Amino acid sequence: MARIVECVPNFSEGRDRSVIDAIAEAVRSVPEVSLLSVDPGESTNRTVFTFVGSPEAIVEAAFQAAKRGYELIDMRKHQGEHPRLGAVDVVPFVPVAGVTMEDCVACSKAFAERVGEELQIPVYLYEEAQPAEHRKALRQIRSGEYEGLEGRITKPEWKPDYGPAKFVPTAGATVTGARFFLIAYNVNLLGTKNQAHRIALNIREQGRGPDQPGRLKAVKGIGWYLDQYDLAQVSVNLDNYHESSLHHVFEEVKKDAAELNVAVVGSEIVGLVPLEALLLAADYYIERENLLITDERAKVRLAVERLGLSSVAPFVPQERVIEYMISEDSDKLVDNTVAGFVSSVAARTTAPGGGSVAALVGAMGVALGAMVGWLTYGKRKFEHLDAEVRTVIPPLEEIRKELTEMVDADTQAFNDYVAAAGMPKDTAEQQKARREAMQEGLKTATTVPFNTMQLADRAWEPLETVARVGQYSSNSDVLVGAKALEAAVYGAYRNVLINLPSVEDSDFTQEVGRKAEELYARAQDKLREIETIINQRSGDA
Repeated sequence: MARIVECVPNFSEGRDRSVIDAIAEAVRSVPEVSLLSVDPGESTNRTVFTFVGSPEAIVEAAFQAAKRGYELIDMRKHQGEHPRLGAVDVVPFVPVAGVTMEDCVACSKAFAERVGEELQIPVYLYEEAQPAEHRKALRQIRSGEYEGLEGRITKPEWKPDYGPAKFVPTAGATVTGARFFLIAYNVNLLGTKNQAHRIALNIREQGRGPDQPGRLKAVKGIGWYLDQYDLAQVSVNLDNYHESSLHHVFEEVKKDAAELNVAVVGSEIVGLVPLEALLLAADYYIERENLLITDERAKVRLAVERLGLSSVAPFVPQERVIEYMISEDSDKLVDNTVAGFVSSVAARTTAPGGGSVAALVGAMGVALGAMVGWLTYGKRKFEHLDAEVRTVIPPLEEIRKELTEMVDADTQAFNDYVAAAGMPKDTAEQQKARREAMQEGLKTATTVPFNTMQLADRAWEPLETVARVGQYSSNSDVLVGAKALEAAVYGAYRNVLINLPSVEDSDFTQEVGRKAEELYARAQDKLREIETIINQRSGDA
């Protein structure tokens, strides 16, 4: 999975297009970063930029944008309706895919350190990056705004986390940190503003006050009316869609609307949305309606339809889902052509090698099992088998995807070991660091093919079910799949064995070696069992 961080910096300039364009260009100048949107506000005199990239690239882009902003914006002249503390007011880092909140905290601190040291601008941490409760929330840090900063910044309790504890008149101060992805989401009602607001008060976490909290965690909400569409909306911010998801909000609004005899007519997402948020909604409706959908794009379509996301304006996933908006030339092996991958294996390089090939062979073997499952499912003559077949297709699809990811993981593990071996070794300290890095690299290079073995092992039970009940006319596909799976386990097993003797951790080598032996022996047994099952079904032809 690609490692994607979103950065949503707010700059205190929303009227001078030349300044806004210059900041945007600073973002675009950083490779591997995609600028997704620029949203200026004239009355607030503030512009929100949204860009995404890898953790390393996103920090560089944020720094370059901030540097340009400090050069072009003079807070002594700034006027606007929105609360603000500085020229580069707030710079949040948000996990999107393949990264953790801790990764984003690290991004915010790296950004803050550079701004503080290289540009000599005071920087405060907030949200997940800030341990002190009295200065964790943005409103706490921004209290008194830019005009009150000069009198606060010299107080011990308001000393900046990075940079000088002094007032910089042109720049003010910057707040940075990590937070969860915020989704702006509206549910449409054929009702009144009052009815929409009543529902918002019922579901939002704040509720009607301390004595009457709402039902949903991490949700803010109000109700309003849109004259241009002749409908009311329950308008919410989902501060954490893991706490309260899109479908959770939608279904809760529907429940309250039914009690008021008000019709719900779809919903809308304002701005961008992570793919995971839509897949969570899809999984909810798949389970509730007992559907069998495993393809990602089909899941996204289901979520769009069930939530009515195109009710106000067409919801185009390629333009609204962050992961789909990021266009980049992939250097992943699995995104190569078949001919290109085979050429890479045949080239005069040590990677990709047997570990990557084993993972790919395993993925193809599992894919054959899934194929036979799909060919059996939904056919009238096999209708009595639908319930059983439905239980094996999803795990086979999931294992196939995970094994596919191991193709690149194996090559990356080897490359990391080579990089460790290339570390300097001139001093005793360097030699020690190199030795430790090489040992960690060897462990990883061993663990990755071992994980391939474990993944492949999970496929035996569902593949055996396919062999037993799948359409017999595809028996050769099941047998090829089983043999490919056994070959994948063997290939990964050989890669484990070649690395183990060089690992100095005896507990690790004994444990992994023993389990690898068991997994390989089991693979051989399972292949024979599936061959026996197919041979016994010869009368089904």
